[in-house]
Amino acid sequence: MKKRWVAILMSAAMVLGCGMTAMAEEDTVKVGFALKTLNGPYFVALADGVEKLCEEKGWELTTLVADEDITKEAENMETFIAQGMDIVFLNSIDPDACIPSVDAVAEAGIPLINLDSDTNSETHVTTVYSNNLENGRLSGLAYVEWLKAQGKEEEGIKAVLVSGAKGNIAGYERRGGLFAGIVQGMTGCTEEEAWAARDEIENQLIDKGTAEYPDAKLEIVGQGWGAWTVDDGLVAVEDFITANPDINCVLGENDQMLFGAMTALENAGLEGVALVAGADGAKEAFDLIKENDTAVNPYIVSGLNSPSLVAEGGIDVAQQLLDGAEWDSFEKITMTAAVGVTKENVDEWYDYGF
Repeated sequence: MKKRWVAILMSAAMVLGCGMTAMAEEDTVKVGFALKTLNGPYFVALADGVEKLCEEKGWELTTLVADEDITKEAENMETFIAQGMDIVFLNSIDPDACIPSVDAVAEAGIPLINLDSDTNSETHVTTVYSNNLENGRLSGLAYVEWLKAQGKEEEGIKAVLVSGAKGNIAGYERRGGLFAGIVQGMTGCTEEEAWAARDEIENQLIDKGTAEYPDAKLEIVGQGWGAWTVDDGLVAVEDFITANPDINCVLGENDQMLFGAMTALENAGLEGVALVAGADGAKEAFDLIKENDTAVNPYIVSGLNSPSLVAEGGIDVAQQLLDGAEWDSFEKITMTAAVGVTKENVDEWYDYGF
């Protein structure tokens, strides 16, 4: 459901909504993109996608990168207000820290669209991002389908979980989706029951650092924190692998950490360990998925977290605003397509990777 606007910003939105058509008729549309980082292929691809689409439309784009500095992000937003941008895109560092900046942009009469990262402010137009929960669930289901095709479901799943950062909402949703998909696939329960199982598994991890769900033959021997990177992903799973040489799966919240886990598995001489990403969609992962039949440790699936689709969604909303759409005519969340990318469909989705 759409959130209610505070009174002063509701008035601003109504005034702006009436004037957007006229603004769209001007020669140049000025767009500001406040990006939290370029440290990672996803963010580079997101920036490139927005730049390409703005260029195609003849819009003038200014991208300012905060380098994960909240103070710098606020300064970048102030710059966009001073420059009189027509549209602002924000990829925020922290959903709470950015609230004053988001509100200031709205008070200046500029519509703000979040890309990939959400804000807890009430005053943005919408947030465009991938459906982490559903990507994770579809990836979990795809992993179970692979197990059944290999005749391995009776062996059960003994997994290490590699997570990005404590408290990160996207990571929580991605691993939760994986848990739900695995339980649903292994037990044949309803989706509602699978989400309830997700909560039980998550609570066990919080309380003990390990989890079991016997009905799904699922055991998680530990949760490592890999900071979303290859190197930290390797370190995060090394000790768990050493202590549990009989694991048959590594569950990950993104592809980069699983790449590190692959190296850790190789270093430990382990074979036949499936790699399962709740979401990401790196083309390097797609290449590995294509080759999983011959891999020592097969890469089974990655959820589609596509920066190009996020960019397209943001530009589409911006165009509607320029054409006269009211701010509050949009849902607060705009999600891209959820897909578990496997060997069977990887060619269809390959170009949406990064």
